[in-house]
Amino acid sequence: MDFNTLKTSHSNFDKLTKALESSLPEDSNKSNKDKYTDDRLWKPELDKTGNGYAVLRFLPATADEEMPWTRLWSHAFQDKGGWYIENSLTTLNQKDPVSEENTRLWNTGVDSDKEIARKRKRKLSYYSNILIVSDPKHPENEGKVFLFKFGKKIFDKITEAMQPAFEDEKPINPFDFWKGANFKLKIRKVDGYWNYDKSEFEAASEIADGDDKIKEIWSKQYPLKPFLDPSNFKSYDELKEKLNKVITGTRNTETVESAELPPVKTAEAKSNNSTPASDDDDTLSYFSKLAEDE
Repeated sequence: MDFNTLKTSHSNFDKLTKALESSLPEDSNKSNKDKYTDDRLWKPELDKTGNGYAVLRFLPATADEEMPWTRLWSHAFQDKGGWYIENSLTTLNQKDPVSEENTRLWNTGVDSDKEIARKRKRKLSYYSNILIVSDPKHPENEGKVFLFKFGKKIFDKITEAMQPAFEDEKPINPFDFWKGANFKLKIRKVDGYWNYDKSEFEAASEIADGDDKIKEIWSKQYPLKPFLDPSNFKSYDELKEKLNKVITGTRNTETVESAELPPVKTAEAKSNNSTPASDDDDTLSYFSKLAEDE
C-alpha cells in the first residue's frame, strides 16, 4: 500500500473491524526469553506513587503489511525442572505440547489437574507500532516511533473504540493517521498488578500537521511479520522435551511421532471448560526476569 492509498482508505476501517473480531480470543473474554533489550520496544514506567501515565498514538499497517497489529501466544510457568518460557505453536495454528497437556489435565475433571492447567495457560500479547506523544518519565521518547507490546486489557480498549456499546458513541479507528485518536495510558497498581482500567482515547484528531510529517512517521514504522516468523518458535519436539524436563526434572527423548497425547479439539479446549486468557500483559516479562535471576 502506498501513502496516497493509505490516506484515501483511512486504514480500511471495515477490514480492520472484521479482523478485530477474528483476532479476539476464542473464549471472548515475543516471545522467547531474550538476553538483551530491544530498543524498538517501548514500555511505560511507574512513578514513585506507583502510577504510570503516557500518551501514545497507535499507527496503521506498514506499506508491506495489511494489519496494524499482530498477536502471539506464549507460556510462562515454573515446575520441578525450572522455568518454561516459550512461544506457543498455537500462534501459528500448529499443535503445541503445553496446550495438549493442558487439555488432557482439564478433561480429567479433577480439580487439582484443572488448577495445574490454569497455571500453565497461554498468555496473549499484541504488538503494534506507536508514536509517543507524551512520556513524562522519558521525554526524549516523544515524537518517536516504537513497537508496543500489550495485553488483552488494552486491546479491549481498542475494541471498545472501534465497536462502542452505546448509540451516542461514534466508532473511531485508533490506527488512522487522520481520523484516529491519541490514547491516554493510565496505569495503577491494584493488588500488585498493573491496572489499565482508567486508560482512554481522546477525541479524534489528525496525528500531525501536513502529509509530509505524517508520511515521515509512517516511514519509521517497524514490520510486524517477523514476530510470526517460524524461526521465533521452537519445534514441537524441542518444546515437548523441554516441557517434560521442566515438569519432571529429567530429560525426555520422545518425539512428535511417538508422543501419545489425547486428541485435541482445538489448540486449547474450545468449550465452556477452557481456561481464560491472561489479563496481565506483564506476566511473561515478570516471569522472564525471575528466570534470568536464577
